[in-house]
Amino acid sequence: MKPEDFIDDAFLKQFKDGKEFMSFMDQMYKRGVEKMLEGELDAHLGYEKHDKAEKQTNNSRNGFGNKSVKTEHGELSIKVPRDRDATFDPQILPKRSKMSEGVEKLVVSLYAKGMSNADIEEQLRELYDFRLPPSTISTITARVTEDVIAWQNRPLDPLYFIVWMDGIVFKVRDNNKVINKTIYLAVGLNKEGKKEVLGLWLGKNESSSFWMTVLTDLQARGVEDMLITCTDNLNGFTQTIKSVFPQSTTQACVIHQIRNASRYMWYGKIRSCSLPT
Repeated sequence: MKPEDFIDDAFLKQFKDGKEFMSFMDQMYKRGVEKMLEGELDAHLGYEKHDKAEKQTNNSRNGFGNKSVKTEHGELSIKVPRDRDATFDPQILPKRSKMSEGVEKLVVSLYAKGMSNADIEEQLRELYDFRLPPSTISTITARVTEDVIAWQNRPLDPLYFIVWMDGIVFKVRDNNKVINKTIYLAVGLNKEGKKEVLGLWLGKNESSSFWMTVLTDLQARGVEDMLITCTDNLNGFTQTIKSVFPQSTTQACVIHQIRNASRYMWYGKIRSCSLPT
């Protein structure tokens, strides 16, 4: 495939702003909340879907309804499960409430590798403001964890033209507190010319050894080659990439290049002068 085969107006447009990443954030939020709602219904009915042996009620699932919620980036349609008796009152999205209460990043952070089951359960308690009994939280955690593991371990394409690797600040649970912490992510440009978030990883600090675990994880999930990797030029990062993907060419991110160059600029007042005639 030649570059002109995938570099067109639609491809170039996606680099002009961060809308595609905001779309990813919204879709992850949607995915997480919908799994939480399914877990709430499991607890409400007293049995999981398709587990008729544990069913001790005449009530049952009755499809889904749609609810519009406000996020930081606009409105999003969420599928809300229903029961036949209409007694299910979801707590994460209360009836007659349209606000998501700013929990998008907390929900998205559940999908980062490095969060233990205990971390996920504790973070869900925080999201629900401790309004639900421990047994219900455990049921919701089981639903969410199952989907988290599936997303984290999903197979990837063998080849990506460009892979960007950097960090973004999310709210996560740490030592019984919700704090801001950097979650590292890899975004790949696939053969269809679309950007795809390959994964999220929670790390205590950024280092070449940490990125080694990320790269080997991507390799284990099916990535065989990255033509170009775009990074912040961390010391030892290029060598780490080469050790896993030896054919990859590494380029420092333009934003990081500008920041690094700015350290050598003089910000004093520049005196005006006339040019010689």
